Amino acid sequence: MRIDVKGRNLQVTEDLRELVARRFEKVGKQVSDLAVLEVELSAERNPSNPDGQVAEATLHLKGVTLRAESSSRDIKHSINLIADELARQTKRHRDKRRKRRESRAAAAQGPPPIADTDDPQAAVPGGL
Repeated sequence: MRIDVKGRNLQVTEDLRELVARRFEKVGKQVSDLAVLEVELSAERNPSNPDGQVAEATLHLKGVTLRAESSSRDIKHSINLIADELARQTKRHRDKRRKRRESRAAAAQGPPPIADTDDPQAAVPGGL
């Protein structure tokens, strides 16, 4: 998984990059190596909003895009929140795909044969 970290009104330090990489390891294990994660960190300068540290994450997968956003007083806390949210979304998406694949495989096999109860030889294993 490729991780791109961007900053808006905020200097992205090497510590923040390492924190993002460490927090999104769990997500990286669940997705393909071709997945792209874009994390945007920003500091909003709005005096009426005390939660001015915003973190947004967008995970581009094959056929679907997952997104999480969080704001808090501390940017590290915001990163932790979006990492947990994206891990939940990724697990749910993976489970949905697995269930869909298993149900299609079961449907392709067809239903198991049903024994006819009117035929006395069918009820006895191996016949008479």
